[in-house]
Amino acid sequence: MASVRRFIQDEPALFKASQEFVEKFAGVEDPVLSVARKAKGLNAQVAWTLLGTVLFQDRTYAEITQLLEALYEKFPDDALWNLPVPIAPEINAVVADTFGSRNWSLFEHVAGIFWSVGLFVRHHPDLAQWARERRPEEVWRDLGEIYFMGKKSVRPKACAAIYRLFAPAPLGLGLEFRNGRMPPLPLTMGARRFLAILGPARDTGLADMEPEKKQALANAYFVALCKDEPYRSAHALQFFLEFGEGDFACREATRHCADCPLYEFCDYAMRRE
Repeated sequence: MASVRRFIQDEPALFKASQEFVEKFAGVEDPVLSVARKAKGLNAQVAWTLLGTVLFQDRTYAEITQLLEALYEKFPDDALWNLPVPIAPEINAVVADTFGSRNWSLFEHVAGIFWSVGLFVRHHPDLAQWARERRPEEVWRDLGEIYFMGKKSVRPKACAAIYRLFAPAPLGLGLEFRNGRMPPLPLTMGARRFLAILGPARDTGLADMEPEKKQALANAYFVALCKDEPYRSAHALQFFLEFGEGDFACREATRHCADCPLYEFCDYAMRRE
């Protein structure tokens, strides 16, 4: 497996620039939390965080934000879980109106996901208390009740939800939990690209690695980039070469690469005349 320590020794300038990239993007708000924080009360914020995490599939960051904002406007706060639940045509209409079509891999599942999150909240009516009474691994297990939260060994959606809930503000909602071992840090597509293009997996081929080794490599590199709070690394790297409003999100936040610490190392940087 690629060695994080050897990579840092061999590429000190690139590693330093990567740390600066993390610092720059650690303050960029997560698209799911940007909508969830509009909700009134912690319970609703947790519920909308769970919904947004599950829906965050096969669409750009900007599109997912638009969809969550539209769903929240139509079904605000506790309308997500209070009975009677919205009917499927109402939920589907919000999706179709937001995206301008029904062409989305998740379209036929959105209503089921919406209802599933609502049922989860009705099973756990005080979500902050639910979190306090459980270890992270128990939260992980409970989140399996939610449709499409993930069933594989790493279960990335549940993992991302946990860190959005428990990471300190502004990175997360800052919920308390019982002592226990946190699950692997979220390995987003942006972080995967970063590891493969500018990180310790660039010469070994991240795509060919086993999932467990990918996760171990990512966790080790996240810690190396930000030892005191490695979630800042995981959070920041999600924006690397991820589409935003009209271009990559990292370009949009760096004056089209002009202010990016990785400018001289990234082949995707927009070259200045």
